[in-house]
Amino acid sequence: MKIITQTLTLSELKQMTADMFGNFIKAVVDVEKQIIAVDAELHSDLEALLLQDGSKQKNLWGINIYPEAQNDEFVEFDSLINMRPSQGNRSRGIENAEIRKKIIEIVTKRIKR
Repeated sequence: MKIITQTLTLSELKQMTADMFGNFIKAVVDVEKQIIAVDAELHSDLEALLLQDGSKQKNLWGINIYPEAQNDEFVEFDSLINMRPSQGNRSRGIENAEIRKKIIEIVTKRIKR
């Protein structure tokens, strides 16, 4: 598991992907700190890593990244950790368009394609 506070190259991401699931990698984004945790079997493991690092749970959102995909298919908004009725999110996806936009901006900033 790794917290990305600077940047990660697409080739580094592809190597992590190959080592874990083959065509995608799980990630958790802290939309407040603008950092990403990657490279674990479960989103909840990445969430725990960020919580230990001082992140707040309300700012953490789980995604999947597909390094070989293009445009809208590069990031998939799907994780059990996203189910938060108390924050108005009742599904595994991320229902708030503004949060999805922030996540895309952070992924674009942290992963150099």
